[in-house]
Amino acid sequence: MTQIFSDDELKQFKYAQTDAFRSPVPTQIISNGEFNPSPQTEQQLKVEARIKQMADELGKKQGLNRRQFLTSAAGMAAAFLAMNEVFGPTVVVNAAEVAEPDRALARADSLKDQFIFDDQVHFVHDNYTHDGLLDLARYAAAHWNPDLPKDQLSLTQYKFQNFIHEIFLNSDTKIALLSGAPFDNPDWWMLPNEQIRDAVNTVNKMAGTRRMYGHFVITPKQDGWLDKVTEVLESGHVDSWKSYTIGDPFTPTTKYPWRLDDEDLMYPFYEKAIKAGVNNLAIHKGLLPADYETSWPEVWKHATAWDIGKAAKDWPEMNFIIYHSALRPAFESPDQALAEFEKTGEMKWASDLARIPEKYGVTNVYAELGTCFANSATTNPRFAAALLGTLIKGLGVDHIVWGTDSVFYGSPQWQIEALRRLEIPEEMQKKHGFAPLGPADGPVKNTIFGLNSAKLYKLDPVTAMQAVNNDALTRLKQEYTNTTAVRDNASYGYIV
Repeated sequence: MTQIFSDDELKQFKYAQTDAFRSPVPTQIISNGEFNPSPQTEQQLKVEARIKQMADELGKKQGLNRRQFLTSAAGMAAAFLAMNEVFGPTVVVNAAEVAEPDRALARADSLKDQFIFDDQVHFVHDNYTHDGLLDLARYAAAHWNPDLPKDQLSLTQYKFQNFIHEIFLNSDTKIALLSGAPFDNPDWWMLPNEQIRDAVNTVNKMAGTRRMYGHFVITPKQDGWLDKVTEVLESGHVDSWKSYTIGDPFTPTTKYPWRLDDEDLMYPFYEKAIKAGVNNLAIHKGLLPADYETSWPEVWKHATAWDIGKAAKDWPEMNFIIYHSALRPAFESPDQALAEFEKTGEMKWASDLARIPEKYGVTNVYAELGTCFANSATTNPRFAAALLGTLIKGLGVDHIVWGTDSVFYGSPQWQIEALRRLEIPEEMQKKHGFAPLGPADGPVKNTIFGLNSAKLYKLDPVTAMQAVNNDALTRLKQEYTNTTAVRDNASYGYIV
């Protein structure tokens, strides 16, 4: 693999950190590199224009320029107010939060101790040299912005120091699960397994309490993969598992696609994992580049939900945590996807996932919200509401896991705020039999934000919060908050 996207695709994309409007909530889809970003919609353009208008008008009244207003709590509220004006009432926001900064600050302060367990976070190791993640930035410097500063063409924003800043200092995240991704060529791994473990240990030592968990990424079909599983189990240095049934997520000619229900390949692994008591398996599903389905049909099928049900039924002690909720957002415009849902009640692949418990009689399948929630919340909050409603109705609210795919999109705080404020419209609730999501810190959202992951990882959230509130990272965050009054609203990734 020499780059993530083709030359033709590179000509269409821009670098989010330098070219996207720095809204408190992104106003267009941002890709982490695993899928093609969709163009900014007409509605998103209207949201962006309205945010700018409110920032200029209200910021002036508050003695702030546009940037200062947009990095404040009132600016965050303004972004959600603009979304409601354009998309209809899908998020809970009070106009007083926008006009009266103290109201917005009081609300943010009231929620800062919410228990939030982010089930999917990433960074790249310090010596990572395969910077294909920045191909689009290079293209922008060569073709659009020759004055692009050199430090913005580095991988710095994806590395450890910025990761700590964005996850633990610049958001309300309390605990996070550090993940990785496999490649056919191991040199391309953004964070090898041993470095995932080292990072987890470093953060926990820094905090003085348990702030991080880590995946061990398995590579079925690759030589010696099961031996590596045995080795890590014997070492005791594994919290859970992660893999991609598609094989290499960025290489359409990958040699290693596989199925969860392959009895010869996977069932010996499940047996080992269960016997060792490490029974959480996160699986990447959905989120493929736009041309996979037509150009590589034998590969793309492995990213669907086709192989989950039988494996879950055969191995009830394993927990199958489906990353990105198997949502396929990249192959049609968001408006088309929402229109299809409004007409049929279906959303590709995610609806298949939601039906698995009823179809197979299982209770060990979970949906994770990384990227799929971020993109649907920014594209059309009605679609985000439909996604949550579909997953909760099919899997149960106790089987939805919070994840953000950060640090690829900057601080996860805007995603946290989006879920806190999201509500399923009443007419959608009635039509599809969806239950309301309720208050920001109500039972539904608290369950999704952290209680489900706490149960999966055998963690007592009350005890965990007592430890977190008195650890070194919390003290560091307080110092950061006292000296830094604003966020930078930076988003990382690719836009079109």
